[in-house]
Amino acid sequence: MTQPNTKQQKMSHSLKIQLRSSDATVPTKGSSTAAGYDIYASQQCVIPSRGQGLVGTDISFTVPVGTYGRIAPRSGLAVKNGIQTGAGVVDRDYTGEVKVVLFNHSEKDFEIKKGDRVAQLILEKIVDDAEIVVVESLEDSERGAGGFGSTGK
Repeated sequence: MTQPNTKQQKMSHSLKIQLRSSDATVPTKGSSTAAGYDIYASQQCVIPSRGQGLVGTDISFTVPVGTYGRIAPRSGLAVKNGIQTGAGVVDRDYTGEVKVVLFNHSEKDFEIKKGDRVAQLILEKIVDDAEIVVVESLEDSERGAGGFGSTGK
């Protein structure tokens, strides 16, 4: 059995970024231990108050083998401006432009300028070998069927 060479291994574990225009910005980490890569807007737009919008990034990417990309909110935008993200899963085989869905929960329009950080990309591992087993019932647990807020004190 042949072993893949180091270059092949490195390529399969790489986050490959394609800049689709001169307005695109390579995702960056805010610190060496940050979980996510900041994603930048490639153009100006406005997310209306109590509304939503789609923000262009002019980037495409391929995540490492065995992962997917989760587009997550930036905590500063959420806390300071009421901005959240939606539709956040990017599969490895998607090669189109990654756009960011933003929801504005505030009473004011939110202006985005080209180059603003609008979301973050977090790489998450996939459990791809989980066997689906149909059962008559599930094991009892302490929580049981308790729904939203059922574990709060």
